[in-house]
Amino acid sequence: MTSDPTRPATPVAPATERLLGRFTAALPPYVTDLWAHGSLAMGDYQEGRSDLDLVAVLAPGTAPDARRREELVSVHRVVARDALARNLHCTYLPAASLGDASLDHLTWAHGEAFERPVTPVTRRELLDAGRVLRGRPPKAVLPLLREGELAAFVRADLRTYWYERAAEPELWSEDIWVTLGVLTMARATVLLREDRLITKGEALAELARMGAPSDVVEDVRALRYDPDPAPAREPWRTRRGELARAFVRAAVERTPGLGEADPVRS
Repeated sequence: MTSDPTRPATPVAPATERLLGRFTAALPPYVTDLWAHGSLAMGDYQEGRSDLDLVAVLAPGTAPDARRREELVSVHRVVARDALARNLHCTYLPAASLGDASLDHLTWAHGEAFERPVTPVTRRELLDAGRVLRGRPPKAVLPLLREGELAAFVRADLRTYWYERAAEPELWSEDIWVTLGVLTMARATVLLREDRLITKGEALAELARMGAPSDVVEDVRALRYDPDPAPAREPWRTRRGELARAFVRAAVERTPGLGEADPVRS
């Protein structure tokens, strides 16, 4: 596996390297480029916990019709015999759609095929730090984001997704919502303030600066980095969820640029 030469490569565990090598070799030739983003590219990958976030580019004139769709899905089903493959997610981006972040594309994630876009956040990760598994570097293929496109997407995501999810207390008893919710809020805050992507590890320090509840931050750190984190038990599990979602809602409300007419402000 190689990386964008503008960013130093971070060693990846051998088991992950082997899985990526098998997956890359099994893809058909019309997959011209294959890139990693997320934790694997940003240098914060935790084997067995982090997702393997990939984006593939299809050759010009190649559309994911029914036959090709089944061919690509079959590759995922074959590598699924590897336990790490449950975290391997890949979106297939036709060459004709490289510049449009609003379009949905064939994606394999969480053990199934569905459609989703390659968001401006993913595109920025690829442009800043994408790792090349096959073909050209992302900067040679992807167009640059338009001015303000990424910030607008992040604000909309906070407003229309995370603020609404933080109003659903039943979700926040689960580790994944606590972890992803508070880390997303910290990463979004830095991006909007500094136009800079940070890792989930770096987000822990930002959470402390944002005044996030220290016990929640410690649980998030343990869930991501401890070899065998102890499960949260009641009544702390419920209390942790309440603290996390209250923090997320308050942080969204403090986000600059959402606008006085936004429902978050009403």
